[in-house]
Amino acid sequence: MMLENRVALVTGAGRGIGRAIALKLASEGAIVIVNYNGSESRAKEVVSQITEQGGKAATYQCNVADFAACGQMMETIIKDYGHLDILVNNAGITKDNLLMKMSEEEFDQVIDINLKGAFHCMKHVSRQMIKQRQGRIINISSVSGVSGNAGQANYSASKAGIIGLTKTVAREMAARGITVNAIAPGFIQTEMTDVLSDKIKESILEKIPMKQFGVPEDIGEMVLFLASDKARYITGQVICVDGGMVM
Repeated sequence: MMLENRVALVTGAGRGIGRAIALKLASEGAIVIVNYNGSESRAKEVVSQITEQGGKAATYQCNVADFAACGQMMETIIKDYGHLDILVNNAGITKDNLLMKMSEEEFDQVIDINLKGAFHCMKHVSRQMIKQRQGRIINISSVSGVSGNAGQANYSASKAGIIGLTKTVAREMAARGITVNAIAPGFIQTEMTDVLSDKIKESILEKIPMKQFGVPEDIGEMVLFLASDKARYITGQVICVDGGMVM
């Protein structure tokens, strides 16, 4: 197995893309910490599915927007397992609105979780990974952060910020054997896209050269690759998994 006995933390892993990432990493031998904020039951379902398939996993409740709580989460994981090898910053929310209608609260909430949450986790794991002289950090950005998207000033800003954060931290930590990369998903079939009307879905598909939505497992496969030794010489990159939307 590619990740046997490595410890991986996946934030926002109770559903959607995060769930697919957790399942994929566990299927290759990683011990997966399923982070969640609100839905304990969903996180436990992910852990149950992993253990039923012979893998190892545990849940950990933490709001990544809370700097101190993220520090405690890292300390607990390292105390319990002795090391932390893979960090996947996936936790994120949307509060879509046109700029002129967007409230300061809507902007701040998205930045606090999507961007500051990634910073908090990277900051608190950095010392341990430098001590280990190895580690993999994978940040989930978005095509909205690459090209922008009307009605998502807050979300696009947070995801563009993740790209800048990724590239900077990759430069800082490369000499210590730590790679830092970002994945920019396009439109992926999740609960967020399920609520879209057929008309909106059709308009989106027109913009995708492959004429289909992705599935969460597409992101899971890319995370697995970047977390593995096969990607040892890749760092500071942004990989779009989007059916060709952004070229």
